[in-house]
Amino acid sequence: MGRMKAAAGILGLTGLALGAFGAHALKSRLSAAGTLTNWETAVHYHLIHAVALLALAAINTLPASRSARWHDRAALSWIIGACCFSGSLYLMALGGPRWLWPVTPLGGLFLLAGWGCLLVREQSSDSADKKI
Repeated sequence: MGRMKAAAGILGLTGLALGAFGAHALKSRLSAAGTLTNWETAVHYHLIHAVALLALAAINTLPASRSARWHDRAALSWIIGACCFSGSLYLMALGGPRWLWPVTPLGGLFLLAGWGCLLVREQSSDSADKKI
């Protein structure tokens, strides 16, 4: 199993586990603290990027994939972004220190950068195809 698929599996597993944990074991605590929505947002972005990473890993196995470098950059950006964005939201929802709040938008920037890497890859691929 490739590293990208393994990372997608880890993100998917942890996202699902944290979603279930928040919905069942922590729901009353998060509701009382007014942070249930933050937890749900963290789970949402966590799982979306797990699925996106799995799709990217599947694309990378195709023989025509000439852009592994940009795919690797996107994957790394999504992994860092999901950890920073969702991780900081999880911790703050549980009463973590408020100095964590800048980590959330930083994680969001990494998530955006990952999608940007795919755009750059597509643009460079289109340019290469036009030259042929």
